[in-house]
Parts: sequence; structure tokens; C-alpha cells
Amino acid sequence: LERSPPQSPGPGKAGDAPNRRSGHVQGARVLSPPGRRARLSSPGPSRSSEAREELRRRLLGLIERSRVVIFSKSYCPHSTRVKELFSSLGVECNVLELDQVDDGARVQEVLSEITNQKTVPNIFVNKVHVGGCDQTFQAYQSGLLQKLLQEDSAYDYDLIIIGGGSGGLSCAKEAAILGKKVMVLDFVVPSPQGTSWGLGGTCVNVGCIPKKLMHQAALLGQALCDSRKFGWEYNQQVRHNWETMTKAIQNHISSLNWGYRLSLREKAVAYVNSYGEFVEHHKIKATNKKGQETYYTAAQFVIATGERPRYLGIQGDKEYCITSDDLFSLPYCPGKTLVVGASYVALECAGFLAGFGLDVTVMVRSILLRGFDQEMAEKVGSYMEQHGVKFLRKFIPVMVQQLEKGSPGKLKVLAKSSEGTETIEEVYNTVLLAIGRDSCTRKIGLEKIGVKINEKSGKIPVNDVEQTNVPYVYAVGDILEDKPELTPVAIQSGKLLARRLFGASLEKIYHTLFWPLEWTVAGRENNTCYAKIICNKFDHDRVIGFHILGPNAGEVTQGFAAAMKCGLTKQLLDDTIGIHPTCGEVFTTLEITKSSGLDITQKGC
Repeated sequence: LERSPPQSPGPGKAGDAPNRRSGHVQGARVLSPPGRRARLSSPGPSRSSEAREELRRRLLGLIERSRVVIFSKSYCPHSTRVKELFSSLGVECNVLELDQVDDGARVQEVLSEITNQKTVPNIFVNKVHVGGCDQTFQAYQSGLLQKLLQEDSAYDYDLIIIGGGSGGLSCAKEAAILGKKVMVLDFVVPSPQGTSWGLGGTCVNVGCIPKKLMHQAALLGQALCDSRKFGWEYNQQVRHNWETMTKAIQNHISSLNWGYRLSLREKAVAYVNSYGEFVEHHKIKATNKKGQETYYTAAQFVIATGERPRYLGIQGDKEYCITSDDLFSLPYCPGKTLVVGASYVALECAGFLAGFGLDVTVMVRSILLRGFDQEMAEKVGSYMEQHGVKFLRKFIPVMVQQLEKGSPGKLKVLAKSSEGTETIEEVYNTVLLAIGRDSCTRKIGLEKIGVKINEKSGKIPVNDVEQTNVPYVYAVGDILEDKPELTPVAIQSGKLLARRLFGASLEKIYHTLFWPLEWTVAGRENNTCYAKIICNKFDHDRVIGFHILGPNAGEVTQGFAAAMKCGLTKQLLDDTIGIHPTCGEVFTTLEITKSSGLDITQKGC
């Protein structure tokens, strides 16, 4: 803080707040002593991005150094109540009266960006944003405020993340880059069929990555048929080998699992393969697969536990049916398959299974792709029917019975009409359930620390900065209530959350190598495709150069060219949610500047 002599307030204006000098408020230490005004200095023009970033760094530094910081206004009665509360607790506070500092308005603007709170008082306790007056008193009445007032050194970690999926890993790595001591807890509870997997979450192990690779395998079969019309001649019968495909896909996924572990190790993030559960404020229990328990504490937590497939709750569903958790590592070809559900997961899986030449039926309770444009949804359904997928509409399963064991065996499915009394039954080799997903939030001890969840959906309500109702607990990913889902959103949210919590510096001019997903299983060269953007740092990092070396480069460039004509900036790229998995999404996650000399080789999807 820099000090400057007091200035005359000048002629008063109607509605102006009194310009009081700050002093000691019932024992609270105030940053601006009587007779002097304080301002957070910032070099250069007040409106420049560099000055704004410098002010942000200084504010975060103040929060980092202080046990309690109250951003206040001297005439605000709510601010006075908060200061009196801390005084009654005998807690010394840093108080910055925004109406009595030269750049108070800009300080409040930057605070709003950091916390998404536009009002005062704005309170931080041991680097945790508590909120305003009401939230502070609620924390006091629940005992949480007293917990937050513990010294930071009492905690084992600055940040513990429960969940090692897209959002959790993104947040962990960014927080570690920003100098924080971070732990990731990740444990996959086996599916009813006994399937589990490694670090990386749903997308890498049982979602986007294996799904697209199986989709690619189906497309190759179609390409073989098309190739005859382009002059390719072959006489031998072509057949698909399920075991060969799944082995290749699982080998690739294993390499990604290892890459994520290596990335955490390189950034000094502690990775523990244990199930995390809150036992009290700031403390969790970690239970490994042998049942051994260890306890850890942290100043702040991020919940990134994701979702798992839902079951029907009927006789035989968990005993005999599989879900997307099991399909991509299934050790045998599923054969004649019934897909239950009409979600995009259901239709994607039905599509590539039919592409392998399997007999596939989709059982639909009501409509296809609920929440999507229904004209487009029906066109998708019509196209799938033309290519061999059968649809059973307005039916729901009521029982699954095993007729024969085997790989695959035989299952009898009894279903009833969703609109009447009609029942049908049919025999299949495999029944794949794709009827939705449930948030993994009910068995991690959230009730012990007071984190609220939606009792019906299990999702966690958060504010606009991913903060739960408990100030030191945040959440990212598919478990958030009324927030966008899927991998690219979680990756971006995790990274931005870490930057909001711990601050980040701006970087310019970025590049990276990348490995197209379609090349991985085929064993094509890694780290030969390259992406680079050139930014004008004196024009808000406007993108003035765009380079890509890789598949479909022309298609990718055409879209970005239009964006560049409209004034594309690096910040806009960072704020863009990538379409995953594609080559073009690499431009939404560029982090390494060429001048840094850091390694840009690809280590994951």
C-alpha cells in the first residue's frame, strides 16, 4: 500500500456519502490510519489491461497475506456490523475502506471479477471468500467462521480435489502452476459388473475417447464398402474383430492414464488412489482399496466427482445389464443388443454397434434426444433406421431374466407399453442401459460439513464462481446444478476456478503439438501436428496469426478465419468451450508461450 496526503472532498453533492477518515474500529486494525488515505498503486494508464492485472495481483497478494480482509465502506451499516463481529471475537482485521481510497471504484470492479460479488462488505478469512454480511453471520452461527479463523499452517494442503476427471485434473494442475500445495483423490467404485478404470475420469476411460474410437472403427467399415466405388478391389470377406479393437482402445486409454499421473507428478501434485469423504470441516478421510484409512486437511476443497450411469430399479438390471461403464472394455462381442434409452449416449452406442454389423434395437420410453431440437432428433432416428437400427417406441423394460450364461449369454427382456397395458418379450445377448446418469455426491460426507445438494438429483447448487454454500468448498463438472455439462466445460471451469482462487498472470503468443485421436489407435506419429497463434499484446492480445498443421486443416482454419475478421482475441479463445474430441479444440486450451521454452509435446487427449 502506498500512502498519500489527505485531499479535500470538495463541495458536497446530493446523495454523496460522508467522506470519513478511517481509524480503529473497536480493536480491528485498519489499513488507512487517521489523516491519511490509501490506494493500491498500479503503473501506467488506469484503464490499461496491464494496470488492471497489476491491481488484481496486489489485491490477491493482500488477501494471501492477511488472516482477515474486509473490503468495506465507512458509511455502510452492514460493514460496521461485520467489523464489530470480528472485534468481539478479538480478531485483528485488515480493513480497506473503498470510499476513502483513491482507486476504490476500480478496486471494487476487480473484486467483483474475482468474487462475483458487487457489494460491500466483502470478506476473506484465511484466503477463503466468505461473502457479505449475511453469509459471515451465517458462518459464525454455524461454527464455520471459527474454523476458518484457524491458521493456514494447520492444514496439510492448500487445496484438495476429490475426483480425478477432466475438471479435477484441470483445476489441480492450474493451482499447482500457481504455486499451491495440491492433492487429488481419485477412486473408481467398480460397476455392478466389476468394471473400474484409471485416472482421468469418464471422458477418457468410459466416455468421449473410447466412444469416438469405436465410432471411428465403424466408419472404417463403411469406408471399406464405399472404397469399391473409388476403384479399390478386394475379394476376401471383411469382418470386424471386437477383441482386437477393444484391446487397442484400452491400450491407448492406459497410456492416457499414465500420462495424467506423470503430468501430476511433474507439477508436484500429490495423487492418492483412495475414496475421499468429509468427516468434519476442512478434514477428509481417504480409504484405499484395502480399506486402509488416512486423514488429510486443507484450506479449500473442490468436489469433482462426476456422475455414473443410472439403473432401472427392476429385477435383473444390475445382475445382467451393462452400461457405458462396461461396454468399452467388454472382453467379448455383445452380439444381439438391446439399448434402453433415447439419450445421445444411447444413440451413439447403438450407432457404432450397428456399424459393426450387430443386430441392434433401441427401446424408447417417449421421445428421442429430450432437450434437443425435435425435428433434428427425428431425422437422426430416421437415418439410424435406414441403416439397420430398430426402434421399439413407447415401451419400458420391467424385468430382465438370464436364460443362458456365456460371453455373451442370452437374456429375456419383458417390457410394457408406457401408454397402455400391452407387454412384449424378446431375447437378446446383451442389454445396454443408457437412461441417464446420477451425481456422485451422496456418499462423500457433504452433510457432515453442511454442503447443500439437490435431494432429487444429487447435484450441487453453486454461485457464479462455483462456490457452494460452504465458503471453502467449490465444485466443478457435471455435478453442478443448472450448469452446462461435459468435458470441455469441466476443463475450462477447473482451470478458471484455480485462477480465481489463487491468481494468474497473463501470457502472450502460444503454441503446442498435438495428436489427433483418429491417429492414436492406428499408431500414427505423435507430436507431428502443430498449432500456433500470434497475438498483438498491445491490442488486447488480438489474434493476428493462426497456424495449424494436421488433419482437416482447411476446415479448421476456415471457421477461425471468420472469428479473426470479427476481432478474435486470446481471451475469447480461452473463454470458448471446445468441441471434444476434435483437432480444433486445441486452440481453446493453449497455455504455453513460445518464449517460455517449455515442453509442448502432447501427453493426453
